[in-house]
Amino acid sequence: MKLNYYPETDSLYIDLSYKTSTESVEISEGIVIDYDKDGHITGIDIDNASHKIDLKEIILNKLPTQLQTITA
Repeated sequence: MKLNYYPETDSLYIDLSYKTSTESVEISEGIVIDYDKDGHITGIDIDNASHKIDLKEIILNKLPTQLQTITA
């Protein structure tokens, strides 16, 4: 999984898969879910991200890795 923030557009893209998306659905204003050909989610695009979520802290919890807290 990759988190890509683009400050010039205040957009956050959460890349969940290496597969190419073939369909995109806006589920809420400025929030788009991308799907692959099999209907699996490949990514989430959030426009005006700084107004919708807290970008200053990312907490990974209960993943099959070590717990990490990263603060900007």
